[in-house]
Amino acid sequence: MVQFALPKNSKIKRGKSWNEPDPARRHAFKEFRIYRWTPDDGQNPHIDTYHVDVENCGPMVLDAIIKIKNEVDPTLTFRRSCREGICGSCAMNIDGTNTLACTKSIDEISGAVRIYPLPHMSVIKDLVPDMTEFYAQLRSIEPWLKTVSTEPQKEWKQSRDDREKLDGLYECILCACCSTSCPSYWWNSERYLGPAVLLQAYRWIVDSRDEATGERLDDLEDPYRLYRCHTIMNCAKACPKGLNPAKAIAAIKKIMVERRF
Repeated sequence: MVQFALPKNSKIKRGKSWNEPDPARRHAFKEFRIYRWTPDDGQNPHIDTYHVDVENCGPMVLDAIIKIKNEVDPTLTFRRSCREGICGSCAMNIDGTNTLACTKSIDEISGAVRIYPLPHMSVIKDLVPDMTEFYAQLRSIEPWLKTVSTEPQKEWKQSRDDREKLDGLYECILCACCSTSCPSYWWNSERYLGPAVLLQAYRWIVDSRDEATGERLDDLEDPYRLYRCHTIMNCAKACPKGLNPAKAIAAIKKIMVERRF
């Protein structure tokens, strides 16, 4: 009989409990159970439990994580930058959903707050995923304006109607919440571009100022790069900006069919 088991060093263990509150003030504290792993000690990943005084903390999960690092455990490692849902740096899995720690309210979560790095990516340390492959895939679609016409003296002009076609596309902050929520991307991440990158690809395909549409479509005409999308729709549910990558992917497929006739 074939048996499948996780490697011993991948099994998550129970870690430390930090900053246990005084029983008289326990009502003011909330548990944060956070994934910890470092490549330096050769140990298994573990879940550390932190008790945070939410009455003396900002309202967002990121506020609590920063408070933990500043006041409880300085070794906790994570990414963050803008704190306004703009940069995408603090993307992580919170309470079972990929989202941005800076826009996820602590009050939205009942019980302990469970925090993990984005799923199905290699982990550099703690809550920091390795985005190397994700950015390489983005670079492969050449996400910039490509033209052959003489460059105008000022800007490349665009009608209002053409500009409106970019709504729901340009707002993507490349946080990778959608791609790492997609089972097709989990299974084929080395070949399938994933929801975030394909949404970016469509953003340039549909841009009236771009003059490399055919080249861009040729680059996507592959059984894996585009067609591994099975419209599972996890991407649309996970996107913290309310975008719909699945709709963009479907639009690319439609263009692919139309240009054959």
